[in-house]
Amino acid sequence: MVIYSPHAESVSQQQPGIGTAIAFKQRHIGPSADEVQEMLKMLGLSTLDALIDQTVPQAIRQNLALNLGAERSEHAALAELKEIASKNQVFRSFIGMGYHDCITPPVIQRNILENPGWYTAYTPYQPEIAQGRLEALLNFQTTIIDLTGLEIANASLLDEATAAAEAMSMSYGLCKSKAKAFFVSSTCHPQTIDVVQTRARPLGIDVIVSDHQTFVFDQPVFGVLLQYPATDGTIYDYRNFIEQAHAAGALVTVAADPLSLCLLTPPGEFGADIAIGSTQRFGIPLGYGGPHAAYFATKEEYKRQVPGRIVGVSKDIHGKPALRLALQTREQHIRRDKATSNICTAQVLLAVMASMYAVYHGPAGLKSIAQNIHALTVTLAAGLKQLGYSIGSEVFFDTIKVELGTRRLEDILEAAQADRINLRTIDANTVGISLDETTTLQDLQDLFEIFADGDELPFTAEELANPKSKIQNLKSFARTSSYLTHPVFNRYHSETELLRYLHRLQAKDLSLTTSMIPLGSCTMKLNATAEMMPVSWPEFSKIHPFAPRSQTRGYQILFEQLESALAEITGFAGISLQPNAGSQGEYSGLLVIRKYHESRGESHRNVCLIPQSAHGTNPASAVMAGMKVVAIACDRQGNVDLADLKAKAEKHGHELAALMVTYPSTHGVFEEQIEEICTVVHACGGQVYMDGANMNAQVGLCRPGDFGADVCHLNLHKTFCIPHGGGGPGMGPIGVASHLVPYLPSHSVVQMDDTNPKSIGAVAAAPWGSASILPISWMYIAMMGAVGLTEATKVAILNANYIARRLEPYYPSLYKGKTGFVAHECIIDLRSLKKTAQIEVDDIAKRLMDYGFHAPTVSWPVAGTMMVEPTESESKQELDRFCEAMIAIRQEIAEIESGQVDSENNLLKNAPHTAESLIASEWHHPYSREQAAYPAPWTREHKFWPAIGRIDNAYGDRNLICSCLPIEAYTQDLK
Repeated sequence: MVIYSPHAESVSQQQPGIGTAIAFKQRHIGPSADEVQEMLKMLGLSTLDALIDQTVPQAIRQNLALNLGAERSEHAALAELKEIASKNQVFRSFIGMGYHDCITPPVIQRNILENPGWYTAYTPYQPEIAQGRLEALLNFQTTIIDLTGLEIANASLLDEATAAAEAMSMSYGLCKSKAKAFFVSSTCHPQTIDVVQTRARPLGIDVIVSDHQTFVFDQPVFGVLLQYPATDGTIYDYRNFIEQAHAAGALVTVAADPLSLCLLTPPGEFGADIAIGSTQRFGIPLGYGGPHAAYFATKEEYKRQVPGRIVGVSKDIHGKPALRLALQTREQHIRRDKATSNICTAQVLLAVMASMYAVYHGPAGLKSIAQNIHALTVTLAAGLKQLGYSIGSEVFFDTIKVELGTRRLEDILEAAQADRINLRTIDANTVGISLDETTTLQDLQDLFEIFADGDELPFTAEELANPKSKIQNLKSFARTSSYLTHPVFNRYHSETELLRYLHRLQAKDLSLTTSMIPLGSCTMKLNATAEMMPVSWPEFSKIHPFAPRSQTRGYQILFEQLESALAEITGFAGISLQPNAGSQGEYSGLLVIRKYHESRGESHRNVCLIPQSAHGTNPASAVMAGMKVVAIACDRQGNVDLADLKAKAEKHGHELAALMVTYPSTHGVFEEQIEEICTVVHACGGQVYMDGANMNAQVGLCRPGDFGADVCHLNLHKTFCIPHGGGGPGMGPIGVASHLVPYLPSHSVVQMDDTNPKSIGAVAAAPWGSASILPISWMYIAMMGAVGLTEATKVAILNANYIARRLEPYYPSLYKGKTGFVAHECIIDLRSLKKTAQIEVDDIAKRLMDYGFHAPTVSWPVAGTMMVEPTESESKQELDRFCEAMIAIRQEIAEIESGQVDSENNLLKNAPHTAESLIASEWHHPYSREQAAYPAPWTREHKFWPAIGRIDNAYGDRNLICSCLPIEAYTQDLK
């Protein structure tokens, strides 16, 4: 399976050795050839292959090189991808259905979307060095709270359909009756209905899709879902229906367009318990479906049931206001199978963009945009009526349903296509037209001419336009409450001011532009500029996800080639690109397994075996897929306890659905017995699901499909270079063996290739998930080629072993393979330091900030440890710098152990040290300010300053605030 290139041969002739260019793999892989030899020497090895032979079990090694074609230079790959992109046709889209063209302010595009200071940061689990993103997310939450009229909002979800499914699950969990039915109005977007139905099936929930205007609550219903405005544009008065729903004991979710809420009464004011939707039209490109930031808002009484992340206000050690992720006890890594959701991510980069769109335009600007769209829609409706067409509803915001009468649908669509315009086909006699921020009077003129059927227009769009029509048909629904009154939304309306605000926030965040981020299992590697550039190309960014397939040939080629490459890398027969997060990939893969068992008459198989060391999303995903979790023990080496696995597989053999296993293991070791593990599960009739979080240690060396896995999700934001975006976006495609291909996700709106009636249905709102970021992975694979990808894997393993060996005298590695080596990550054991010096793992994490580093993964998968993954992109110089910081911190700890330094008032317990604390007139510490601020030589050359001191997390959870504080709070300490 090859990524085909019409220029593959000629491109290969341009590679280094013949010309003067340096191959991309040498740009991507950090250590030079000499540095590789230096590191190997420390490990007592002579070649990189010798290390791999010592690390990766021979039984699972692949014998043939990956069949991926020749590597391309950056220039050649960009040229080839541009040629592919040119096969997409960018039409003017009036399709709507929750997706609208919009204007991304250039200051936001250049300084957020295309800025590595924002897109290479990690999830803000270390909040002292993530205050910029956290403030932007707090702005996002405030925007949503204000627009929806509800009390609490999270920091975004994956897409609107997923948010609706999460609302259903939350309502189900809160229901006090035994109701198993969820009502969905037939006026909701079809893709939303599709995803909700997929989510409901494994949970045994009956989804009733019907007309809310005629529905009678004559059976127990735990929740309802309504669209506002409806998918055809109609604005309904839901008050009576909501009263009936509440009387029946149901919670009410309203899927609302946030831009419309600048003019319409917000859901919280007419009785909604939950509001969900997409913020895509707040400056986020269409991108053929994503990534986009969904929102989720609800009442404060449900705060502990809200899925995803919530940013909350707390205070630091100095009493200053400080932000961090609140209520973490709801999350999967803590509650596991009892978590509120398996979603462990947010669409942070997109939520930041949406929040800054609101900041830039402010309440008046947003209202003006909404009024202009509505006025144009009123003009459109008036003109079409003059042309003899009927309009479905007289009450609308930006979308109208046009009844064609005697005019043939085919004629309308043909005329529209000739003018490069896309309309929505509702049925054989009806089309939908949705207007947006980019719509002009000329667009209306073009639409009128399409519907005039060749006749001369009796008017022009300009003549029909009426500025007084801004809220002409919305009087009974008009919003009267204020919104976005906080100063942050009323100050930064000039580009100068917004630019400075963005850079002030960026300066508070540590990203890959500052230093390595050595997070185990998170694979923070280079996101090359050449990989990122195509995301902004209009041929990718301005395509509606439901545009006709004939207009998206470029995307289809991209998908075909990427699926082919991923199948070759993993050894699987089929790939689905639809899951738009790793957690969603897990869920999708388990649904595929469940559907497979059902098709064989074995629907009773519902037990999922999961090692105790697994990612918390694993058990949470299993529960979402309707499975029962049975934990498998790990032995002292961190491997799956084979005896325990055999015993439990035999005990639950009749009900065994699957085993979820991470490989290399969560403990950073290639388990020798992985084939036997798979055989045990298969012998009992189960399927093997492999968590692909650690795929960066396998590419080119071994393939999950070859050694026993039936399903595997791939974190494209880890192994395949899509950036983490500060906590999202991500992508989690799944690969499956041939017998599972018929069950891969489908879509109700867009006919996908080889759609099978056995499909599990849709798991995401868009057919190919977050399609616009897939060019990143395509570019990475194309530029690296088979040799480069394999070399990257080898160097990732080398770098991890180098760090483990350098730190061994100071921090022993907790787990190793039988030859004494680790895989691509290592766990360093810090647990003894609590006894010898009262030092916790968090103290080391915070002290690392003073050295300019983000901490490795803390206390997971083993409490009191750090899991370090350097990736292949870091040079030996950077690895050494990190090791020297860790060694220096160990010496600081030694001074505590010897009694030279107080066990409470020391460099670690007081870390991180802010600039403000260092210039304070009083200094009550037994160490110097210089020791605190400049602990290593490089900190004098470039110092990253934590914006705040150590945060008081407990205070924030006791006093939950998840919207912007009043300005005066920043001028005084919190009590």
